[in-house]
Amino acid sequence: MIPRPFAYHAPDTLQAVIALLSEHGDQAKLLAGGHSLLPMMKLRFAAPDHLIDLRRVKELCGIVMSGDEIHIGAMTTEHDIVASALLAEHLPLLVETARQIADPQVRYKGTIGGDVSHGDPGNDHPAVMLALGASFVLVGPNGERIVPAADFFLGTYATAMEPDEVMTQIRIRKAAAGSGASYAKLKRKTGDYATAAAAVVLRLEGGVCAEVSIALTNVAPAAMRADAAEASLMGKTVDDAAIAEAGRHAMEACEPAADLRGDEEYKRAMAGQMVERALRAALLRCAA
Repeated sequence: MIPRPFAYHAPDTLQAVIALLSEHGDQAKLLAGGHSLLPMMKLRFAAPDHLIDLRRVKELCGIVMSGDEIHIGAMTTEHDIVASALLAEHLPLLVETARQIADPQVRYKGTIGGDVSHGDPGNDHPAVMLALGASFVLVGPNGERIVPAADFFLGTYATAMEPDEVMTQIRIRKAAAGSGASYAKLKRKTGDYATAAAAVVLRLEGGVCAEVSIALTNVAPAAMRADAAEASLMGKTVDDAAIAEAGRHAMEACEPAADLRGDEEYKRAMAGQMVERALRAALLRCAA
């Protein structure tokens, strides 16, 4: 399939991007890695009149520490995340997640901001952002605003980002001392989206669960927190019984849709299994 005709723009500053968005509004689409948008354009599910390529905007790239937060430019690639010593030390969950996205060729071009802002419930980063309590810097003609991940994902391909805004940065507090995290993903083959996946961040105090966040991929219209599963663990020893109970609560919370990866019952069961796997891995890392 061939996309319908469009005007191509390649600005090299954020200011120029904002000007183009202000001029063309919802007739324009931002191009990051392109792995989601370009196939949609070829199938004519997306037909923008203007395509704004962000790859020349260097200020959208890079990973830096700022106080107790790590700031990641939205155009930072998955390859750069995998290779980052800073993330490996302070946010290893992001590195573990990026390694499970597609294949090396895709990771050289795919960007964390593109993955997050696309609003696809099958993408891996949204659930991880929820589990980590990330926030997103959005910039538009009226200035900058910061939106927590918990308020960002509104539904399938629907986010809190306005048509004239661009995501410039992702901010995440570095992992707490003694905490552990894991991303468990079930997929049919290399490069596929998750059948079901779970991101877990866990912190223990005195041998019991003091903090936990659990978020799920591709088992609901948007990435979601498993609130009841989290509540079932708080103040308890994270043993086999507690892990199994959390998995059951996660299964009850998810709303999977049947597709080529499985029916609703199978996906619900796999969501529970991924929560259990991620919890066990996170628990081992707490003790490390």
